[in-house]
Amino acid sequence: MKKLLKNGTIVTGDKVVQADLLIEDEKIVGIGNYDEADEIYDVKGMYVMPGGIDPHTHMELQQSPLYRSADDFYTGTVAAAVGGTTTILDHIAFGPEGANLHYSIDIYRQLAKKSVVDYGFHGVIQYVDDDILKELDEIVRNEGITSFKAYSTYGYAMTDIDFYRILKQMKSSGGLLTIHCENDLITKHLIEKAMEAGHTDVKYFPATRPNEAEAESVDTLLNLSKLVDVPVYIVHTSAGESVERIKLSKEMGQEVYSETCTQYLMLTDDVYSKDGAKEGVKYLMQPPLRKKKDQDVLWKALKDGDVATVGTDHCPFIYATEKSKGIENFTNSPGGAPGVEERIKILFSEGVQKDKIDLNTFVNVVSTNSAKIFGMYPEKGSLEIGTDADIMVIDPSKNEKISVDTQHSVCDYNTYEGLEVNCGIHLVFSRGTLVAQDGEFKGTREYGKFIHRKNRNF
Repeated sequence: MKKLLKNGTIVTGDKVVQADLLIEDEKIVGIGNYDEADEIYDVKGMYVMPGGIDPHTHMELQQSPLYRSADDFYTGTVAAAVGGTTTILDHIAFGPEGANLHYSIDIYRQLAKKSVVDYGFHGVIQYVDDDILKELDEIVRNEGITSFKAYSTYGYAMTDIDFYRILKQMKSSGGLLTIHCENDLITKHLIEKAMEAGHTDVKYFPATRPNEAEAESVDTLLNLSKLVDVPVYIVHTSAGESVERIKLSKEMGQEVYSETCTQYLMLTDDVYSKDGAKEGVKYLMQPPLRKKKDQDVLWKALKDGDVATVGTDHCPFIYATEKSKGIENFTNSPGGAPGVEERIKILFSEGVQKDKIDLNTFVNVVSTNSAKIFGMYPEKGSLEIGTDADIMVIDPSKNEKISVDTQHSVCDYNTYEGLEVNCGIHLVFSRGTLVAQDGEFKGTREYGKFIHRKNRNF
């Protein structure tokens, strides 16, 4: 079947052209001037772009025996699709102590089968020994999971030697290490001191995970990356100081990639005092929200190319039964928030419509760069002839208000409640199939396919 997007403005990471786009079955087959197709969509005045890629989600995350993230791979990818995202890369959760790398990967392969859009995984490293490194090599080379995540904080925090050994293996295998950077000893100490002082209200939470704790860890990983001569990918960069270290490394010729998330571009740490802890605890996440000055640095870094991608770290928990447990003591709340549906609308409205970033940069940070960094380009993140017809059509004339009442996530609150956006996601195609239209899901359960990724081609 042929589908025609007629009269639109086609935008990629490096081009803006007036043209029609022709789809046949799952592929893009033409860009030019066409009149005939089985289905014709008039998209005059709208932008035709590669479907969004969210490089950072947590569907069905078992954060602890008590807490599991609210969205499964069905509801979470429905929200993604309606929001213009046609591919997610999900961060796999920790397994039990001593679990090998395949333990959680095998579980997630089954969980993700209900996805409505295409998906891939970042593996997770809990500990390092010779067997783990051998297994890592096998997975990166043969199983289509070419990126793994490790942490410098939490219960499975890596030591510097652990990171060094992983990076050496990644260099040999051709994989990419993604890292959650926060200094574990400092954050633990600051949390202990806060509890001793009776500072259990969530308004004290940001001070326990300060900018410097993130930036110090970023600096350490950049130095180790330089020592081994292999790239790294810093997830959810939130602090201006971290961006400055990343920028300096890039200026010195180092290959490093950085991600930020919608919440760090839009929200500040004053929300932790919003209507007391009852509201503030909704925004508890690691790293915490920062200040306006950090937002300014992040927006400039997106414009300048020092931050390559914008993800969501979509990891919602139900407020009524889970997040609210942190009202009296913030350490009792699971960390994480929703956002996979809102990312593209917010980035377009706040970024493009307010001249913080241009159209090409927008496409790069919400789609193309992730495809290149994580080995999916040009099949994903492009509009090249012969590639998957993963497409979103944005209507810049629309005005919408974000609300929990209209979202598709099963979470019982919305991080951006009441925010007005100056755009709408008109059409979303996943491999040529219409999966969303004007806020309504049109796809089917189990349509999504696992993406067997290659090594990066940035």
